Amino acid sequence: MNDSPREIRGLMINVTGGRVLLPNASVSEIITAATPEPVSAGPDWLLGRVRWRGWRVPLFSFSILAGLSPRDGALNAKVTVLKAQGRNARMPFIAMLCLGFPRLTTITPEILIPTGDLEGPEPCVKSRVLVRDDPAYIPDLLLIEQQITDALATAAAQVA
Repeated sequence: MNDSPREIRGLMINVTGGRVLLPNASVSEIITAATPEPVSAGPDWLLGRVRWRGWRVPLFSFSILAGLSPRDGALNAKVTVLKAQGRNARMPFIAMLCLGFPRLTTITPEILIPTGDLEGPEPCVKSRVLVRDDPAYIPDLLLIEQQITDALATAAAQVA
């Protein structure tokens, strides 16, 4: 007997240049974007840190990291606070810049179609998919967390 769920709740999250599909369970909260605390000597996709519930959460641009857009940010920008997957006690959350509020959707095997068309080097993209004819990226959150950890360590070493 197959114990895997037939359906999961997902979020289609708009980012500059595309959409990101994430399981609803990986998202802690969507908050209004505020000016992040900069990370000196950090890469352009690491936008800084935002304060959320007593944490200083690293904020990244999936659009810049994945090469979807050279810049990110808009008037209707929001921040998606994500539960970190890597079990790093010092970084239990990461945050992704998004546009507007996400759309809740039910994902079933019938409506999630892998496209298999990774056109080029799109760092931190696990897969491209169609969800009811809407193209979306499934990010590699573990790799993104590692990239953030590495970038923060490099920035701290350069400042010291």
